[in-house]
Amino acid sequence: MGITILGGINQGLIWALLAIGVFVTFRILDFADLTVEGSFALGGLIAALFINNLSLNPFLATFVAMLAGGVAGLVTGLLNVKLKIPPILSGILTMTALVSINLLVTGGTPSIPVLYAPTVYNWIFPEGMKIFNISANYFSELIMGIIFVAAVVAILYWFFGTEVGMSIRATGANEKMSRAQGINTDLNKIYALVISNALVGLSGALFAQQQAGATNTMGQGAIVIGLAAVVIGETLIPAKEHFWLKLASVAIGSIIYRIITSIIFYLGLSTNYIQLISALVVAIALSVPTVKTAISRYIKRRKNDATPPDGGSTQGLPTAQAEEAFPASAGTEEEQNA
Repeated sequence: MGITILGGINQGLIWALLAIGVFVTFRILDFADLTVEGSFALGGLIAALFINNLSLNPFLATFVAMLAGGVAGLVTGLLNVKLKIPPILSGILTMTALVSINLLVTGGTPSIPVLYAPTVYNWIFPEGMKIFNISANYFSELIMGIIFVAAVVAILYWFFGTEVGMSIRATGANEKMSRAQGINTDLNKIYALVISNALVGLSGALFAQQQAGATNTMGQGAIVIGLAAVVIGETLIPAKEHFWLKLASVAIGSIIYRIITSIIFYLGLSTNYIQLISALVVAIALSVPTVKTAISRYIKRRKNDATPPDGGSTQGLPTAQAEEAFPASAGTEEEQNA
């Protein structure tokens, strides 16, 4: 079980980069971008190709994969901004095109292995080393995952505090008002989409190196997993003021999601149900705020019905409610004595 949880944490850190990319478009820009399902696989395949077939340094290959993801986001942005194609259709078009592009990257084969080539995880501990009777590879993945996530959170926190970053946030909050203030909202959309899909490509590259290979279909359901991490993080750690905490909550949501799915699979559930589990987790997490609001309103309504306002005074109550709350006396004391 310990290895299962550790593996879930490691995968959660890798997928956290994808979730943060989804957060940039979905929450900051208010742009439903489906490009991520293609750019995740593109990043993984590019990294695997450069590491395994071209013997490129794994860190450099990871950076190239990140750039490739950014280019995919650029295409989506141009389709939306220049050709005025709706956001969701722009993402679908790019995602569909990437299916063929990813096949070109693999040369028509379904996958590219990364079996014996060095990866970003190999330089921390010697091959075959064990820590607490657990393969040191798990701890290498943990350390590198923390480094990458911490670096991305720090860079994005700095960037979205700059003039360009604030203008992107303003574009997502109110595009018409931002345009009236002289902000180039079209350019900001492109910036955000490039940043988002670059992070998704980075996530795909790290995932391919962790799994010792990449496939054409590795991005299927990525958008749902990313949304699940965003919603879980926002539900468990609501952060209205601190932007860095919003980014961190997404990463934590990704880790929690992956731990849950790892435990479920450890208990024997087939991996064929991963999409169903993702959809259920997202649906439950999205419904939590609505359920909490409904419960709060119900409790408040019950309290208002049970306790009259002004500490028991009938002032302001309808006549029928006032009589019910405080029945009229049978008469004055003198009348009762008489």
